[in-house]
Amino acid sequence: MKDFRYTGTKNDSKQRVRGVVLAKNLSSAKKQIVKLETDNNFTTEKIEKKRIFLYKGISSGGSKIKGEQEAFSKEELQRVLENLNITNIKVEPMLLDIKLKPPFADIVMFISLSSDMLKENMRYDEILKILSMDTQNKTLKRTLKNVSKDLKQGMDGGTVFMKYSDLFGKFASYMLGLASKSGNMAQIYDNTAKYINRQQDFKRNLRQALVMPIVTLVAIILAVAYYVGVLFPEITEMFVQFNIELPPMTAATLKVSYFLQDNWFILLFLFFTPIIAVGYWFSTPTGRLKKDQLIFKVPMVGPLLHKMAIEIFFRVFSTIYTGAGNNMEVIQISAEACGNSYMEKQIKDISIPKMLREGAGLIDSLEKSGVFTETVISRLNSGAATGSVKRSAEQIALYYEKETAYKFKSIVSSIDVITASVIMIVMTFLIIVSSETAFIKPPTPGM
Repeated sequence: MKDFRYTGTKNDSKQRVRGVVLAKNLSSAKKQIVKLETDNNFTTEKIEKKRIFLYKGISSGGSKIKGEQEAFSKEELQRVLENLNITNIKVEPMLLDIKLKPPFADIVMFISLSSDMLKENMRYDEILKILSMDTQNKTLKRTLKNVSKDLKQGMDGGTVFMKYSDLFGKFASYMLGLASKSGNMAQIYDNTAKYINRQQDFKRNLRQALVMPIVTLVAIILAVAYYVGVLFPEITEMFVQFNIELPPMTAATLKVSYFLQDNWFILLFLFFTPIIAVGYWFSTPTGRLKKDQLIFKVPMVGPLLHKMAIEIFFRVFSTIYTGAGNNMEVIQISAEACGNSYMEKQIKDISIPKMLREGAGLIDSLEKSGVFTETVISRLNSGAATGSVKRSAEQIALYYEKETAYKFKSIVSSIDVITASVIMIVMTFLIIVSSETAFIKPPTPGM
């Protein structure tokens, strides 16, 4: 999110109007400003985007100074530096403002260290100052400085951190903003660090478990295609030239070889076109929703991903649930954090409206969404009976964390067995086809 400042004039009193909106780009900022114009009866004359400027100068003590600073205009920054008694000022906009997202480990370290220092009763502004000086990543360093500045200026903590949701992540930004207004910042920071660590570890382990089998299977397919389409004909065509009868399997494989040679371009087109088309469709909102719905049904991996999403939902839910009121925002944030768009949609479109319109209870509403298991609903009912929904949510998250960890190891072993079986079958086929040529008997001369 970026800051855009608008300047205009009231239509009735000609009074000057100035304000700032947060938006991803200029187009989004203009849409917000147009709505503000309609609601407040003014006309915008200028829109300025906050940019980074490089400055040089000489301080009041005579030493040279230089640095970078965000501002809406070069003139504005120059006036600020002059007020600090800096002379010989040179201000230039940064030409290449490339903001690379910091490594995930740096963000986790920031949250974890903040939690540790909060437990030592350090002031939050001091924590931000220390961490912004120690971090090596320029983007994170600049962001922490901006967060500190915005909080000192009295901005709402939730607004400040959501401004940098593209860097911290939507859930982490919400939690950090909530912590800045909470009386228990250390616990919220600690829970947030555990959550994003857990989520990242699972994704990394899943990628590692699937990458090698996929690479192996692709290599086998390419090797078999090359053998059948290129090498095998060179071996067997010499028998055909002498009108030697080929064994059934060898003859069939040779026909396949000719088919591959004659139609390889069409076959590649038919193979890759659906993959590209499905990949593009999955990148659209509708396709992504359908993909996240179908992924729960994938053998072995699907149920694991489903339980992982449930675990994340209740881990977030238990962290921010208060037990007071209807906690609609808690349910919404938990749904957005679960990482599955289908599950999120079911909760937002079924559970929340059911609570709002029909006055249904929390557990009945969650059950109607159809994305929670019987185990979850049963445990929540037990918790509701004893008035400990928050504790039940924590237990559900812990239970599914341990279950997914154990089952993940079992799935990895199963994937290895399946991959080895495929390799064995392919190798057996190639050996049989290759060895069959040894039994070919050329006709006896003169016969």
